Amino acid sequence: MKFATHTPVHFPTNFGAILNRIAAIDPINYGPTRNYIDGAVSYLSPYISRGVISTKFVYEQLLSRGFHPGPCMKFIQELAWRDYWQQVWIAKGDAINTDIKQAQTPVHTTNISSAIVHANTGIKVIDNAVDQLYTTGYIHNHLRMYLASIACNIAQNHWKTPAQWMYYYLLDADWASNALSWQWVAGANSNKKYYANQENINTFCYSNQTNTFLDVSYDEFESLDVPEILKTTEVFNCISSLPPKTNIVVNEELPTCIYNFYNLDPIWKNDISANRIFILEPSHFNQYPISKNTIDFILNLAKNITGIQIYVGEFNELLCDYKHLNIYFKEHPLNKHYNGIEEPRDWMFNVHGYYPSFFAFWKKCKKQIHF
Repeated sequence: MKFATHTPVHFPTNFGAILNRIAAIDPINYGPTRNYIDGAVSYLSPYISRGVISTKFVYEQLLSRGFHPGPCMKFIQELAWRDYWQQVWIAKGDAINTDIKQAQTPVHTTNISSAIVHANTGIKVIDNAVDQLYTTGYIHNHLRMYLASIACNIAQNHWKTPAQWMYYYLLDADWASNALSWQWVAGANSNKKYYANQENINTFCYSNQTNTFLDVSYDEFESLDVPEILKTTEVFNCISSLPPKTNIVVNEELPTCIYNFYNLDPIWKNDISANRIFILEPSHFNQYPISKNTIDFILNLAKNITGIQIYVGEFNELLCDYKHLNIYFKEHPLNKHYNGIEEPRDWMFNVHGYYPSFFAFWKKCKKQIHF
């Protein structure tokens, strides 16, 4: 089957290689093929999520290559989804950690089905995808939706634990995009639940499996009993193995640029002399744990920033350890406890605030696209 031989995605960390990946985007073919396992997706999500590049940067690169927005509209819209989720996080704060619009129902457990964790659902495409998530830190967006539907709507797991499980392994881990998308599938952030049957999976993943618990018609889903293979559940315990704390050297006469899990932009303020500190706060990674694979990924991405130093500790500890810092940092919902000069993130469009639906947000964005 084609899905089984689909080449696992590799994510280089050198900035030059990342720029080459941007230059190779096929934004026109993206629209009609993106839902297929071998579609013309960009594989830029880990770099956008880590703040190495922004949605605006990618958008402007497309325009500079001479693409007209019209044929690329689906790709531009998908970039806008990332900004939209961030705007929701800014507006709602920690409320995105709970059912944001209405309660998910029914919920059989707040754990996660063991068959999902151990890639043993019996649906070959899904189990293959989980194995690749563990090894590569990536999973195709359509497969994320399939997994979320199985976990939440078939196994009746509450969305949060499975969302934390997936976030833990994703190189593109973005809690807003992840949590709110899981809620969308589960019906806690949407008007209806998302379902996909085996025929749908076979179509987009080029498989031909039958006789699975998803090999049913769509009108059967609402009354479907939890399959036996999904009934056994487990608590997902995960920790972040941060590097040990070491001393750094700070020149108090220079400004200090703070980098973090959501900002590893090597171009940011690179025209000035500055202390450049990549802060890894244990409190952040206790609340939002990530795998060793992801930690290694971000440490390698940080090497693109000239003079970067790693500081493992809380922000207030940094202020105590190193006095008189003139601090600059980028806007992010998790940076509210930072002290210093906050600089805005590179939003693709000048559309801010909470919109109850993406398409209300997108309607405003489209007005700023020059055709």
